[in-house]
Amino acid sequence: MSLAIKWMQEWKDRDHRLRLKGYRDKVELVRKRNLEAWDDRRLQAESLRLKKEATSGTPLDELLVDAYALVCEAAKRTLGLQPYDVQVMAAIALHEGFLIEQHTGEGKTLSAVMPACLNALTGAGVHVLTFNDYLADRDAEWMGPIYRFLGLTVKSVQTGMSLSEKREAYAADITYVTAKEAGFDYLRDTIALSEADTVHRPFHYVIVDEADSLLLDEARVPLVIAGEPGSSESNNGTRFAEVARQLKQGEHYDFDEFRRNVYLNEAGAAKAEELLGCGNLYESRHSELLSSLNCALHAEALLKKDVDYIVRDGKIELIDEYTGRVAENRHLPEGLQAALAAKEGLPVKAGGKILGTITLQHFLSLYPKICGMTATAQVSAMEFEAIYALQVVPIPPNRPNQRIDGPHRIYTHKEAKFKALLQEISSVHRTGRPILIGTSSVEESDLLAEALAALGVPCHVLNAKNDAEEAEIIAKAGEIGAVTVSTNMAGRGVDIRLGGGDPAQAEVVAGLSGLYVIGTHVHQSVRIDDQLRGRSGRQGDPGASVFFVSLEDELMQRFGINKAIPRAYRGLRQDEPLEESVLRGKIAHIQRVIMGQNFHIRQELNRYSDMVEEQRRILYEERLGILKGETKVGPSEQRVRLYFIDKFWADHLEYVSYLREGIHLTSLVNRNPIDEFHAQIIQAFEQLPAKIDKASANMLAKLGDSNDPAMWEKFGLKNPTSTRTYIINDQYREYLQNPGSWGAGTVLAYWMRKMLRPVFGWEKF
Repeated sequence: MSLAIKWMQEWKDRDHRLRLKGYRDKVELVRKRNLEAWDDRRLQAESLRLKKEATSGTPLDELLVDAYALVCEAAKRTLGLQPYDVQVMAAIALHEGFLIEQHTGEGKTLSAVMPACLNALTGAGVHVLTFNDYLADRDAEWMGPIYRFLGLTVKSVQTGMSLSEKREAYAADITYVTAKEAGFDYLRDTIALSEADTVHRPFHYVIVDEADSLLLDEARVPLVIAGEPGSSESNNGTRFAEVARQLKQGEHYDFDEFRRNVYLNEAGAAKAEELLGCGNLYESRHSELLSSLNCALHAEALLKKDVDYIVRDGKIELIDEYTGRVAENRHLPEGLQAALAAKEGLPVKAGGKILGTITLQHFLSLYPKICGMTATAQVSAMEFEAIYALQVVPIPPNRPNQRIDGPHRIYTHKEAKFKALLQEISSVHRTGRPILIGTSSVEESDLLAEALAALGVPCHVLNAKNDAEEAEIIAKAGEIGAVTVSTNMAGRGVDIRLGGGDPAQAEVVAGLSGLYVIGTHVHQSVRIDDQLRGRSGRQGDPGASVFFVSLEDELMQRFGINKAIPRAYRGLRQDEPLEESVLRGKIAHIQRVIMGQNFHIRQELNRYSDMVEEQRRILYEERLGILKGETKVGPSEQRVRLYFIDKFWADHLEYVSYLREGIHLTSLVNRNPIDEFHAQIIQAFEQLPAKIDKASANMLAKLGDSNDPAMWEKFGLKNPTSTRTYIINDQYREYLQNPGSWGAGTVLAYWMRKMLRPVFGWEKF
């Protein structure tokens, strides 16, 4: 097996070298098309010629050299930027539909301009999907002069824009927009009752920035459009939160192997029944009660304030574990969101009926041509290929990377690690060298900042609580003597310049060996650690990174690091770091295992949502034909059929959600949950056409074929008065309903209470 893997790797390396050689040859051709002597008018005439060639059917591959030479010259004249050879190589790979790995500070933004210009020549439009609204606006403004010089239009889409503003932005040749906003706009289009109310045109070519985040970490995140929530519910959640608080770990509930889920044991079920006064908790009539209790227990035992979420302005705000930022407009699944609000004593609102939903992965699959770029892709290359058929192409840096990545410093216990961490920061700070410290949570970043202040080390803190100050804090992070304590926020989408951008300071900082990055923990994903390291050593700058790890860190405890500790060190508490290389190997192994598990979870979620997406597309094709008048029905019938398609699809989604909440229990009677889920939603979907036809016929009879909008209003044939969009953290749904990881005691408790107690009359046992 090892020989086969070695052979495969050698083959891939050879293929990669040949591909890069081909790119270098093409770059030479681009450079030979020297356009320096051309005046502006001639350059613009050349752009017009390329447009005519593209729209007349000339393959874009044949226009690449001329187009890229033109963009390079335009970039130099408008922005004073001369693309490096490696940027042109990256641009070729992007056009060919690859996922490029380009190091921090290597100029991904400019690399993307070349394929964007080339693919926009057809007039079909190009989307550049960015990390947030700020970057969408910044990059469109920054690169705008190049596009406009070449006669191409460019716009950015921002949250809160009017319908007409969005239509104009999506009509541009190049549109910068976040993936989420583009997805939400698509969902709004899917419930529009007239073509004039839609904003998107047919999808063509997309460039995904920070591709690993969007294509992997957030790929399964469902985007949702729903009716406005109702008034505050009478909240039973408080009752379940109080019960959950009275249950004790070990005595009443247990965690699964990796502390991703929590389960009542026999004693816990008995205690809950006593507190709730409900009798047998596992009777079918108590399924809703049991679900609410499970959610309350999950919120109490597994979701930690200032780690998983913060409370700000009287609202729950979830923290994205991969970025450390507040995950804007993100909710947990309905029951768990309500349970978390109850835990914190906050009011809960009715969710509002879901009108449409799509995952980011399914939304991105609507583009016929996709490519992406990120600084960290190689470690997940197999997953990119398995899910998206995207191959990773590492692009060499313009200047060799000088960053020194030290081995992990591993300590026996948290106190020793914290003490060593403070000592290291204080010592380095005295030299004036800037330090960036990546912490695991808001809570840890605040604690570390307090400890440093007590030692007389001033620092800036960047976490989800003060995210509004991010740009200002990052701008100073490379200055002489700067100490910046951050969550994962500083690990992606930021460019820390030595000396804060001041050349004189930068020279001094470079003499101090550049920015020093310290991680206070290792993340589940190696990519996140690599993102943090990548803040240092940009464009050949000097720099260094090191991670401080304790054997008591949550990640180590959850994944059994104690099994790898030599006997001599078990139970040992010492201040000096451990030097055993086996421990570093074990940590790397743990991270690989977790990445594999997360891949498996994403695959499981795929299997639930793929069928629903297939059904959505079937129904949407019919809907689109009606909306565009392709079925030649009259205005009244058009309005009626669109209304009932939307109504019955929303009902179907409600049924799908209900089904998913309990389908996992079928595994306890030896039926495959996913097969059962598919069978039931297929059966339900097959009934939709007849329902739509019958309801439409009845309504048309009432209307008497009237085309009077007042009659439509009278019978409620209109869009919802208002809608809202949000994102669901669907991974929690998978954890909440994954009985495959239930312990033997939990399964036994389930069967005893659900099946045996009623049979043997053990109701009061």
